[in-house]
This record gives sequence, structure tokens and C-alpha cells, in this order.
Amino acid sequence: MGDRETGAGADLPVAAMLGEVGNQVRSLRKEAGLTLERLSELSGLSTGIVSQIERGLANPSFGTLVQLAHGLGIPIGRLFQVSDRRRSPVVRRSERRRLDGHGIASDDGGTFELLTPDLNGALEATWVETPPGYDSSANPYRHQGEEFGLVLSGRKDVYLDGQKHELGPGDSIRYPSTTPHWYANPGDEICTAIWVITPPTW
Repeated sequence: MGDRETGAGADLPVAAMLGEVGNQVRSLRKEAGLTLERLSELSGLSTGIVSQIERGLANPSFGTLVQLAHGLGIPIGRLFQVSDRRRSPVVRRSERRRLDGHGIASDDGGTFELLTPDLNGALEATWVETPPGYDSSANPYRHQGEEFGLVLSGRKDVYLDGQKHELGPGDSIRYPSTTPHWYANPGDEICTAIWVITPPTW
């Protein structure tokens, strides 16, 4: 599953983590009222693989987990909602996890770090730093939910269905995520902002 384990499972031995993830898959499947066979159809995975994952007997690839999450209709982070009682609600600056999901490219020059302990709650809070010249117009975002952004320093242009909204330090914005949106940094310094999305999209 690579080096981007999410949630409390990141601190567990692999075998225990796989068991926890399996339990979570089974719980989410039952909550959705799905049989093994139906989840197999929705995810494009064989019934045997889904069953092995639920029993903690498989070591699924990240791609397989993405397929499972898609079949369940949930953000992939929810598959790692395990042993939350062992987690601290505090996220230290040095412990923030990098995000490369929901359209964020790892080489686009921006920095996106999770401010919440995990992606299992009702919202996703992210620390965002974008360099001068940053522009995500080539890949507009559009998804379910709502977003709120607060610029801490620098400048940020937020485009909502093509309409530009210029933000500076202390300015904030809220909008439905179903509106096609993208961002640009027209200034000459790094823009630092906090972005909140509900529900989580990663």
C-alpha cells in the first residue's frame, strides 16, 4: 500500500492493520446494505478478493483499495478509519501528512498538508502553499460538497465557473464544490492558505 498509509493504521503492524482495514470494509459494506457479490460488481473486483480483504487475508494494492472505495461510494480515507481511540486529536506541525489526491499533482509546485488527524470525519482541512505563477486551470475541480478558504499571506485568485475572485491576506471564501473551480497565484510571493472541504474528497 506504499508509504502513504492513512489514519491510525499507519502505526500498526502490517498484519494488524490489514485486519483492521478488513473489518472496516465489512462494516461499511453492511452499512450500505451490499452483499459481497454486489460490492464485487460495483468495484470490479472478484468476490474472492473482496472476501479475503474483509478477513484480513489479502495485502491489497493501493489501486485495489481505490476500486473498493469507489464501489462503496466513499473517499478512500474512510477505509483506514481504524482504532480512532488510539489517535490524538492534535496534529503537530512536523507530523502533517502530504496530500497528493483529488487532482493535486505532486510536481505542480504546490504544498498540500492535512491539518486533521485523518480523513474520517465530516471535513477535510488542508494547509495550502502555492508558489508565484501557480495555476490549476488545466485541471478544474468539481465534486460534491462545500468548500471554505482563508488566505493567510500572499494572493490567491479563486475561479468559480470562470468568474475570478481575488483574495488577499485575511480574505475568505465559501462556495459549493459542484461549481467548477480552480486557483491561481498571481502574486510574487508564496500564497499560504487554509482550505476546508466537506465531505472529504481524498
